[in-house]
Amino acid sequence: MNNELTFEALGLSSDILNALAKKGFEKPTPIQQKTIPLLLQGERDIIGQAQTGTGKTAAFGLPLLERIRPEKGKVQAIVLVPTRELALQVYEEISSYQTGNKLTILPVYGGQGMDVQLRQLKTGVDIVVGTPGRVMDHLRRRSLKLDNVKFAVLDEADEMLNMGFIDDIETILEYMPENRRMLLFSATMPTRIRQLAKRFMGEFDEVSIEKVEGAKAQITHTYYEMFNEDKMTVLTRIIDTNPGFYGLVFCRTRAGSDRLAKDLSAAGYDAEALHGDVSQAQRERILDKFKMKKIHLLVATDVAARGIDVNNLSHVVNFDIPGEAETYTHRIGRTGRAGKTGEAITFIVPRESRALQMIMQQTRFQIAKQKVPTLQEALEQRRAAVKHEIFKRIMTTTPSDEVKTLAAELLSKTEPELLVSALLQQNFGRQLQAQQMREIKELSSKGSDSPRTREYRDRVRSGNKGGHDSLFFGKGKTDGWKSNRLIQYISDTAGIPSKSIAKVDLFQKHAIITVESDCANTILEKFRTPKGQRPLLRRDRV
Repeated sequence: MNNELTFEALGLSSDILNALAKKGFEKPTPIQQKTIPLLLQGERDIIGQAQTGTGKTAAFGLPLLERIRPEKGKVQAIVLVPTRELALQVYEEISSYQTGNKLTILPVYGGQGMDVQLRQLKTGVDIVVGTPGRVMDHLRRRSLKLDNVKFAVLDEADEMLNMGFIDDIETILEYMPENRRMLLFSATMPTRIRQLAKRFMGEFDEVSIEKVEGAKAQITHTYYEMFNEDKMTVLTRIIDTNPGFYGLVFCRTRAGSDRLAKDLSAAGYDAEALHGDVSQAQRERILDKFKMKKIHLLVATDVAARGIDVNNLSHVVNFDIPGEAETYTHRIGRTGRAGKTGEAITFIVPRESRALQMIMQQTRFQIAKQKVPTLQEALEQRRAAVKHEIFKRIMTTTPSDEVKTLAAELLSKTEPELLVSALLQQNFGRQLQAQQMREIKELSSKGSDSPRTREYRDRVRSGNKGGHDSLFFGKGKTDGWKSNRLIQYISDTAGIPSKSIAKVDLFQKHAIITVESDCANTILEKFRTPKGQRPLLRRDRV
C-alpha cells in the first residue's frame, strides 16, 4: 500500500476532507488506506485485524458518515464496543468528523441514566455506539429497534470475547436484517471470533496490519530482572531517570495495584489505582485526572484498563508479567501511538524467565534486557529535575514588590547558601533525600537463578522464594470481620503461621488477602468446599 496515499484519493467527500484538515489529519494510516475504499465502494463484509491506536475508528467511522442518510430516525448503524470509555471515545470521534447535515449519534452504556437514553432513542437516532450489556437492556425493553440496520460494527471483538460478551453479541446480531453489512475489528483472531464471523458474515474481505511492523517501528521493548521485593525501587528509578514519564503500570491483582499506587504516592509520585473495586464515579474522576496529566502514573489491572484510550503515553510497564502473549500485545498497544514512540517495560523475577521467552516467541517482539539504573543515576536525575523546575519558575514567575523586599531582607541577614538550602529542603526535600532510596539486591552474574545474597539462599532452603499470592475472601466489614480476626481465622483454619499473611485489604462485602506463595495452596485446600457450593475463599481474579 502506498504510504503517500491521501484522504482525497480514498474517495471521501469534501465535507469530510475539510473536517479532517481542521483536525490536522494529513495522511491516512495503513488500516484506513485498506478499509475506507472497501467500505465506500464495495458491499462485502470486512474483517480488520489491527491493534488499538492504528486509526480503526476513522477507518469505519468515515465511511459510515458517507454512506448513511437520515431515514426518519431509524437506526441504520450500530457499533458495539467492550467498555463505557470506548463507547464515549468512538462516539466523540465519529461526531467530530461531521459537517453540514449531521446524523444523530447516540452512545449507550451502563452507568448513565436509562431515562436519558430512552428519550433520545424515542426522538430518533441514526447511529448507536454501545456496550453489549446496555444494548441488550434496550432490546429487552423494545426501546431499540435494529430491523433497519445497514451496518453492524464489532470493535475490539477479542476484548468483548474476553469480557464474556460473545453470547450477547450473537443475540444482538440476530435482531438485525440478514442483508446488513458487518465489519469486525480485532487485535487478535481467536477461534471463537472466527466462529462468530463464519456464522454471521457473508463473503468478506480481510485486511490486516502486521502488528510487528507497527510495533517494532514505534515501541521499544525492554525488560528488567530483579527480586520481587525490589520491584517498587526499580520502578521509581526508571521513573526518575526518564524525565516526562507518563505511563500505565499493570499489576496482576486488585490488591497489588492498590498497594503499588499507595506506595508510589507515599514516595512522592502522583499515582492512582484503577481496579474492580473502584466505583464508576471514581473511575471517571481518575481517568480525567490522568488524561489531563494531573497524575502521571496510572496503576491498573487488565480488566480495569480495558477501554482506556489515552494518547501520548511514554511508557507501559508490566509490573507483573502478563500470563499470555495476547495480554502483552493489548497492554503495550497503549503506547507508541499516532506516529509517536513509546517504551514497553516488563519486570520479571528469576523464575519468570521462561514465561518471558514464551511471550517473545509468540509475539515475535525482541525484548532486550536492560540494566537497572543505579542509585546515583537516579539521584542525579532527581537533582537535575529540581534544578529544571527552579529555573522554570524563575523564568515564568514575576515576584511582587513585597516578595522582593522580603527576599532582600532575608539575604541581608542570612548566608545565601543557608537560605537556598532551607527553601530547597522545604520544597524538594523528599526528592533529594538519598538515604530514603533503597539499594537493590544483585542477581548472580552467572545467571538469574543463582542470586548471591545469603538471605535469598536461606529463603530457598526454607521453601519461600519471596513471592506472594492474592486470595479473595467472600465476606467483609458488613459481616463483622476485622483484619486481625480474619488473619487469626485463616491462620488457625489452615494451620499456617500468621506472619505468612502479609496483608489484608478489608472491604464492605469481601477482603483481599495477600499471602506467601508457598502457603497459598495449603490455605485453599483447607477452605475447599463441596462441588456446587460457592467457595468462601479462592484465588483473586484480576
